[in-house]
Amino acid sequence: MDFDCATHTFQIPKKEVLSPADVEKWEKSEAYQDILGFLMSLNAAVKGKKLSVSTEVSSVTEGILDLLIKLGRWIDEIPPVNQPQRFGNKAFRNFYTKLKEEGAEALKQVLPEKYHPAVPEVSVYLIESVGNSTRIDYGTGHELAFIMFLTCLFKIGALKQEDSVATVTKIFYSYLDLARKLQTTYKMEPAGSQGVWSLDDFQFVPFIWGSSQLFMNPKIAPEMFVSEKVVHENHEEFMFLQCIKFIMMVKTGPFAEHSHQLWNISGVQSWAKINQGLVKMYKAEVLHKFPVIQHVLFGSLLSIKTATEIQFHPPCPDLPGMRSVGGGIPYSNKAPGGTMPLVDKMPPVNRMPPVDTVPPIGRMPPMDTMPLAGRMPPPNASP
Repeated sequence: MDFDCATHTFQIPKKEVLSPADVEKWEKSEAYQDILGFLMSLNAAVKGKKLSVSTEVSSVTEGILDLLIKLGRWIDEIPPVNQPQRFGNKAFRNFYTKLKEEGAEALKQVLPEKYHPAVPEVSVYLIESVGNSTRIDYGTGHELAFIMFLTCLFKIGALKQEDSVATVTKIFYSYLDLARKLQTTYKMEPAGSQGVWSLDDFQFVPFIWGSSQLFMNPKIAPEMFVSEKVVHENHEEFMFLQCIKFIMMVKTGPFAEHSHQLWNISGVQSWAKINQGLVKMYKAEVLHKFPVIQHVLFGSLLSIKTATEIQFHPPCPDLPGMRSVGGGIPYSNKAPGGTMPLVDKMPPVNRMPPVDTVPPIGRMPPMDTMPLAGRMPPPNASP
């Protein structure tokens, strides 16, 4: 049965995870199941597919792409201001205010009228996806907000299963361009960064979906993604390599020094294991971390309620792995094609083999000996 925006009661999303004890409630929520199911469904949808793959581009997809282009123009219209601080340009607050005031109307302009009742709820996630206006920072929590924005569009039926590939290769890829333009223009700080020990200062999801694109790639082995030549020749086709290119543009020095985790990951034998390990890492370091989830907003589409609190409904027909609004069953362990294993059966990150060729700046410890987040040693410390 199609989702009916006219009869559904939408809610303005609000915070529900107010203390570390609430994280367990989040982990059992239908929102958690939907978001993880969405990630895994699109992860499978782009398996082995280049960014240039021929795919259907619906009118809604085109509209969202136009919206992201419009936001990019707003950045041009709101240039950085002169200020003594090197980072956190205060002009970002003007951009954020404009998006907060005009974002809902801008979203209405690109969605068919029947979806307009959902805009007050869905647009909140778009606004949250650009960064924090108080701290002028950006991190994986803001990236997660955009994932929630896309998840909502699928749940209401504005985006459909046939839009899955384009959602990654076009919409999310364009969002990355916007996020990087914001980061560089307004000198945004990484939110909650773990420094050189983190996967990346700002993004995580493009490494997951990007590694899926590289499944069984006959020309690009994992150890090759740290090669500037390989990155230069292939970044336009693979999101993972595009991320590496951006890192090489904004950071200087040996790759093993400024991106320890990625350097270590380059020692894994296959893209399949990298992909599975990154999903496990994303759950542990983003979805299960209170400092990130305390900022997540919950409404009627992505609810904090658990399956036992809600009436049973069949799964959402538009995207395998997701339920309809109010659905009471967990996401499927089989994304499109049925090839992805259960998330909890994926090999943990600590099974990734260490790289034995770290430059003489000091040996990088294998992942299973790395301390937990929040207790990371300084970059120059020896294991």
